[in-house]
Amino acid sequence: MQRLRNGVQRYDWGSLVAIPQFMGATPEGDPVAEMWIGTHPLNPSVVVAEGDEQPLSEAVGDLPFMLKVLAAERPLSLQVHPSLSQAQFGFELEEAANVPIDAPERVYKDANHKPEMVYALTTFDSLIGFRPTAEILRVLSPLDAPLARQLAADLRADPGFAGIVRRLEYLLTSNVTADEIDAVVKACQVLADHGLDVKRAYLTAVELAEAFPNDVGVVISLLLNRMTLQPGEAAFLETGVIHAHLRGMCLEVMASSDNVLRAGLTNKHIDPQGLVACLDKGMARVARVTPDFQLGDAEVFSPADVEFALAVLQVSPADAEGVELVMAGPTLLICTGGEVTVRNAAQQEEVLRRGESLVLTAADSSVTVHGLGEVATAFAPRERAVRSRMVDVLPRYGDRRQP
Repeated sequence: MQRLRNGVQRYDWGSLVAIPQFMGATPEGDPVAEMWIGTHPLNPSVVVAEGDEQPLSEAVGDLPFMLKVLAAERPLSLQVHPSLSQAQFGFELEEAANVPIDAPERVYKDANHKPEMVYALTTFDSLIGFRPTAEILRVLSPLDAPLARQLAADLRADPGFAGIVRRLEYLLTSNVTADEIDAVVKACQVLADHGLDVKRAYLTAVELAEAFPNDVGVVISLLLNRMTLQPGEAAFLETGVIHAHLRGMCLEVMASSDNVLRAGLTNKHIDPQGLVACLDKGMARVARVTPDFQLGDAEVFSPADVEFALAVLQVSPADAEGVELVMAGPTLLICTGGEVTVRNAAQQEEVLRRGESLVLTAADSSVTVHGLGEVATAFAPRERAVRSRMVDVLPRYGDRRQP
């Protein structure tokens, strides 16, 4: 059981205060978007023990998963994460072309896929996956704007997942003008002002236009589901799912990767063709994840056959003997609220406040948590099988490879 020192990422969409306050630090005036916990080489954690420091990878090896604290004050980019084969191919191409790993135009930072799960710490809003065809038509048809009318007509003639993706391709590659985008936004505003909306599509477009005026991603947002997670709720995103987190604070647990293909709502490098290629084999599953309960107290979110699971537990003074942790192999632990004491069978103890973290290994048997607070652990499940119940938030579409 060893303490960790973790690095942060300062992206412009981050919050000025949320992560510093979460870590018990004084805000420095720059946005902080993410705190990374894991062994990914772009921002690896460091083990701190008795005045010595060493990379986490030297203590436990390269972990197949990573944990993040994410705080979004503004929307993130419209993005997709690649499959394993796409990541391996893309990484090899960019390596062969000698594209520096830190180059702005570099897309594949590693050769791994990036399925991920978000666990809300505050109310957390995202755009996740395409709406069904009929719902997109309900969104587009009332809009008094030429681009919206064209998209609706084209989708009626070419429905289904393949047709939706072709509409996305059109928006990304046809040089849609600022005037066309503005007309759609104004039409959304008119309907919203009259109290008319379809599952928050119009209000979302208006909000995004304030942050990203004249960005075609504003129009694309009308094609996507908006999901709101309340604190304690989780959602799983397979690779190949188009999404954009909008605001809020969450834990993210994912395969150890930083591969992102972007196509809007950002000032970073975009790769429209690469993003569309990631959607080529159909709609991956998008789901809320409901937890299973283990050891009586811990909520375990284990969404699918992937490299990670997340367990969350609360403890109070009423738990006289503490609450036993759920872990498997090397485990990352973070205190997400209050103050707790983590104790292993050898009676080694660490006192953690919110934002502080540990790494646990197989040598840390029968680990219990005491005090008043909440902790979360990320680990590789012993059995990579579906555990938690998953509820689709949209229909599963067929393979895109249709006439």
